[in-house]
Amino acid sequence: MSETITVTNAHQGDYPVVVGSGALSQLASHIPGDAKKVLIIHAPALTRIAEMMKEELGAQREVFLAEVPDAEGAKRVEVAAFCWGILGQLDFQRNDAIVGLGGGATTDLAGFVAAAWLRGVPLVQVPTTVLGMVDAAVGGKTGVNTQEGKNLVGVFYAPKAVIADPDLLASLSENDVKAGMAEVVKCGFIADPEILDLIEGNPEASVDTSSDVFVELVRRAIAVKASVVGEDFTERGTREILNYGHTLGHAIEHAERYQWRHGAAISIGMVFAAELSRIVANLSDDEVERHRRILGSMGLPLSYPSGRWRTLLATMQKDKKARGGVVRFVVLDGPGKPRVLAIPDESVLFAAYQELSAPES
Repeated sequence: MSETITVTNAHQGDYPVVVGSGALSQLASHIPGDAKKVLIIHAPALTRIAEMMKEELGAQREVFLAEVPDAEGAKRVEVAAFCWGILGQLDFQRNDAIVGLGGGATTDLAGFVAAAWLRGVPLVQVPTTVLGMVDAAVGGKTGVNTQEGKNLVGVFYAPKAVIADPDLLASLSENDVKAGMAEVVKCGFIADPEILDLIEGNPEASVDTSSDVFVELVRRAIAVKASVVGEDFTERGTREILNYGHTLGHAIEHAERYQWRHGAAISIGMVFAAELSRIVANLSDDEVERHRRILGSMGLPLSYPSGRWRTLLATMQKDKKARGGVVRFVVLDGPGKPRVLAIPDESVLFAAYQELSAPES
């Protein structure tokens, strides 16, 4: 049984997110009818699924596969250029379509490739990780990384549809599922506290991709993302709340040369944001500890080495959300009560970091 959540988009048109077991069977219906060619951009481990999709779609049109590197290795301009080369060689026209099959890095890349080719060709995203389903593939952000930071080059580009089928998560490792759940937890803290209650009341089922509780958590997280994105597609206001925990989290990813799982870095980022919220907002001690309890129950990290602060701060000051070198953070006054705050006083940031920093190993 699947459910459709509509993302409203006044800029580029509304689009559906189809959520539920078996949703992948609806892929063909979301490829534009006049598309004569389809390129499936996929991660290496998904070749078998890509071949199955090719066979299903191929009865109506020509379908081609483009394998790209795994994880953040895909988010390089050289990989995007490789894909554009394929599109040129196959003479892809503006009505032809691209499908992104993989985790968040793959769908980010596929979206960027689609947005730039002929200034925009139809795109359908098929995320195969928890992170991709609840975050990366839904909001229309696309892009690649540079040596200077994460996602510094990209555009906002709405897909024609997103297919979020939990059946595609069956082969994920337990660690990958738990890392992806960091974004679900984030949605609980910024908008839907029922998510937090469900996780605390059903800890095992929350990370069992075959359980009804897990599907409900994914659905709720997607609904949060859809609501925020529908109100502010190009991140001029409300959408910035989705960056809760991401400012420090992205700096950690950069410091770790993108070898960490995104969710692990964001977990630490949320603990930092909670500590910051205790200092500059109205977040209670109990809610700060609730961050640690929920994230810790999933085996996600809660601290980072104390000696890395200056490096992290320098990266945060280059963050695309910074203004004039002043870092902006999403803070909480309470569950479901986020706001954005520019904090020019580095001593405040350092004080919050001290609460989660650990000795160098």
